[in-house]
Amino acid sequence: MGGKSPPPPQVIYSPPPPPPPPPASVPTQALRTQTVLDEASAKQQRLNMELGAELDRVNEEFFAGQDIRRGQAAGSEQRLTIGKTGEETRETTKTQGEQERMTIGTTGAETRATVGKQGEETRETAKTQGEQERLTIGTTGTETRSTVGKQAEEQRTTDLQQEMFRRYKENRDYEQSQQAYRS
Repeated sequence: MGGKSPPPPQVIYSPPPPPPPPPASVPTQALRTQTVLDEASAKQQRLNMELGAELDRVNEEFFAGQDIRRGQAAGSEQRLTIGKTGEETRETTKTQGEQERMTIGTTGAETRATVGKQGEETRETAKTQGEQERLTIGTTGTETRSTVGKQAEEQRTTDLQQEMFRRYKENRDYEQSQQAYRS
């Protein structure tokens, strides 16, 4: 077991394939058949296009008429709706006017009643105030005369006291000056 390593594997290549054979032309009827089929197909396509265009014209005419009828029906419905709405609006406005006039009449009557009541209360208040003012003036006049009389009497008393004090001081000054002269 000591040994040697085995020899490397040997690769064997297979030979290349032979070249393909050259194409050979074979006469067939396929070309003529294909040409005839293409012409028939083109003819069928033209016919389909003509029929499709005619169908489009018929449909357009039908649907245009239908659109016109639909527009006329919508217009009629709209006119009816507008007419009904107008009638209802006029009725509502008439009712609102009647209610507003009644409200204004009621408000006016209530305002007149309130103003009349306020006038009565104002006259009563003025009457009471006048009576109280006359009483106050009478009382105040009596008190004022009494107060003025007292004030005048007090003023005379004050004036008399001042005059007596002035004479006292004069007399004292005179006596002091006489005494100073004698001494």
